[in-house]
Amino acid sequence: MRSCGLLGLLSKIELAQAGSQIEEPLADAVRGALSSAVHNAAPPVPEFSNTEARLAYLRWLAAMSDRLRSKKPDWAVRREFLETVWYESHRAGLEPALVLGLVQVESNFRKFAVSSVGARGYTQVMPFWTRVLGDGDPAKLFHMQTNLRFGCVILRHYLDREGGDLFMGLGRYNGSRGKAPYPGAVLSARKNWVLTP
Repeated sequence: MRSCGLLGLLSKIELAQAGSQIEEPLADAVRGALSSAVHNAAPPVPEFSNTEARLAYLRWLAAMSDRLRSKKPDWAVRREFLETVWYESHRAGLEPALVLGLVQVESNFRKFAVSSVGARGYTQVMPFWTRVLGDGDPAKLFHMQTNLRFGCVILRHYLDREGGDLFMGLGRYNGSRGKAPYPGAVLSARKNWVLTP
């Protein structure tokens, strides 16, 4: 019975084209802050300070849902994914279009994507991050919210290390710091997810 479950999971796993994030030593304070950001179990429930903000979110959700339909045909799955992207990107101080562009390049919106170097899930998180910031269980990187949270927290960390420089931060995220192809691909994909008035 267990081998059938494992075979079913393996059949869903698709290889992704990701670089190799490099495990770098982290200061205890940085590791603590990142770990805390990953473990805050707040649910992805949007909260709005006013009606206008809520309407802006609903317009974004409708527009992104239309654009994502070919990758995620089921409305409930698509809505949950977009709600989580919106929540986790805002939580990390990132633009949702940037996160969606990163997911498009990293996994092409495949939940069970695995790269040739072992990066996993939507945002292609390297398993060492679960040891550094979590409980060491890399299987959790196939859980949607966990993966998106790790990806957003790690990207925010790299952008902070690079003084907000998107080109360098994205390169560091991919393990190709200073090289143009990966940041260029994410920034190009980001254009697909910008909400135009």
